[in-house]
Amino acid sequence: MRVAQTKSKFSTGAKEATNKPAQSRTTLPFQPLSLSFNHINYWVDMPAEMKEQGFTESRLQLLSDISGAFRPGVLTALVGVSGAGKTTLMDVLAGRKTSGAIEGSITLSGYPKKQETFARISGYCEQIDIHSPNVTVYESILYSAWLRLSSDVDDATRKMFVEEVMTLVELDVLRNAMVGLPGVDGLSTEQRKRLTIAVELVANPSIIFMDEPTSGLDARAAAIVMRTVRNTVNTGRTVVCTIHQPSIDIFESFDELLLLKRGGRVIYAGELGRHCDKLVEYFEEIPGVAKITKGYNPATWMLEVSSTLAEAHLNINFAEIYANSVLHRKNQDLIKELGVPPPGYQDLSFPTKYSQNFYNQCVANFWKQYKSYWKNPPYNAMRYLMTLLDGVVFGTVFWQKGTKIESQQDLYNLLGATYAAVFFLGATNCFTVQPVVSIERTVFYREKAAGMYSPLSYALAQACMEIIYNILQGMLYTILIYVMIGYDWKVDKFFYFMFFIIASFNYFTLFGMMLVALTPSAMLASILVSFVLPLWNLFAGFLVVRTAIPIWWRWYYWANPVSWTIYGVVASQFGDHGGSLLVPGGSPMVVKQFLEDNLGVRHDFLGYVIIAHFAYIIAIFFVFGYSIKFLNFQKR
Repeated sequence: MRVAQTKSKFSTGAKEATNKPAQSRTTLPFQPLSLSFNHINYWVDMPAEMKEQGFTESRLQLLSDISGAFRPGVLTALVGVSGAGKTTLMDVLAGRKTSGAIEGSITLSGYPKKQETFARISGYCEQIDIHSPNVTVYESILYSAWLRLSSDVDDATRKMFVEEVMTLVELDVLRNAMVGLPGVDGLSTEQRKRLTIAVELVANPSIIFMDEPTSGLDARAAAIVMRTVRNTVNTGRTVVCTIHQPSIDIFESFDELLLLKRGGRVIYAGELGRHCDKLVEYFEEIPGVAKITKGYNPATWMLEVSSTLAEAHLNINFAEIYANSVLHRKNQDLIKELGVPPPGYQDLSFPTKYSQNFYNQCVANFWKQYKSYWKNPPYNAMRYLMTLLDGVVFGTVFWQKGTKIESQQDLYNLLGATYAAVFFLGATNCFTVQPVVSIERTVFYREKAAGMYSPLSYALAQACMEIIYNILQGMLYTILIYVMIGYDWKVDKFFYFMFFIIASFNYFTLFGMMLVALTPSAMLASILVSFVLPLWNLFAGFLVVRTAIPIWWRWYYWANPVSWTIYGVVASQFGDHGGSLLVPGGSPMVVKQFLEDNLGVRHDFLGYVIIAHFAYIIAIFFVFGYSIKFLNFQKR
């Protein structure tokens, strides 16, 4: 990509003298780009509720013949009443729509827009500030810079750029603050909004979309955010914001306005002018429109005089008035002018889909997951506390039962200990991991839309982090259980036991993660877990041994990962036991022969059991990874 000077050479309109883009203080240059669009139409399938009310059309049009242009160093406001299509238009221009049909042309500094490259040079600040809660402000911004800046940028330059962006958005004093969950802990709404802007700015974008950056903020917080937005514009970037009902101070900080009416039609597109005089002049020239009262908010006045009620009262259509106006013809001339590439500019192109290669994506995602998990004691500390408590409880209940196996009851007691040790803590892992994965999945949708990384690198990093914690958890649990129950102290038996415990924790955890990835919500995933786990419990080979299961259900025993784990533990611990066993009503039997005849457990089958555990873990991980990649439950 050809990189021009940071300072924009485009005209910035009426406020050029006062809001001329300043030379960027940042160490990384970027290419100022204009975005023009002409005759944009957007349809979605007719909602079922509207069909029930008598609408016969198959499609509903949300945007109708919208044209305009956004330029470097110009802060543009997208304004309109609720349902006018502000966010819809922004999503269409940014390429964030996941459904619907789009018509019209969109050009980027004279070249047709290509979404795969556009995501690399644009930023999108969503209305809902979505961030990983268990990392700091600095870590969030550094992570975004790591994955979104070009691979040519070295670590020192990247960190310097992050520091400058944090200063620009006034977050340097909050660098070590935890992000937290909205409305629960961590950053305030205004601070989260600035973090959202910073996370997009460190991508060094040429164009930034902001969806209602002042929504939900008080006057002081909104002023801070708008100062951040203005600082961003003054670096020479193209910035577009949707604003619902702005105050006079916020409204006058914009340079240009694109005003939409309900139904997605343009009724004004142009400069605001000093104290909004050009906007006021345009509407006051329309016959019948009341003059603005001195000191009244131009934004409020504009929305009042152009409302549907006002149109009906005056018997006019503001969209038609604009379409026949001189202002519309000027905008068409501007769109035509911007449709020709400036001298020296080349079409955007990148050699790879993502800024970083797959290895660097995995490293960055693993680094973030490590930070996030380490700073989440409610999840991980409780996991180890539960491991300790469960280990002590099961160990004391079955205290030293493994030191003597003299009767059939002794053996079944040990089977009960094995079953309890494997199932209860594994099931707990399956449930507790789901809210964590669900929260991070929401963040993943934003990062995926920004083109930060391959979904498989994200899935691999999250799964690896869980596996590491599960290995430590399994080692702690094994030591507690093995010592207290009194299993045979032989090296091979100890490590067999540890392997099966760790493997069971991993497939339980990955199964919980997989269900979250396969379903729209954590609630539905937990319902599915509540349905599956009782079946795993029933067919685990303890409540009903395999030889007693009806032949038409026996396939589920082999499909059940828990049954393989119990098989593995029993076979490895007692499958080669040569001692005799008292059987009620019968003659004594050798333990290993009793297991083979009554439970169908053989020691020489252990190799296949180990392979089955690896197969389950790998299979569940791949379903999780590909569900993350291909299933998107966030509809726009």
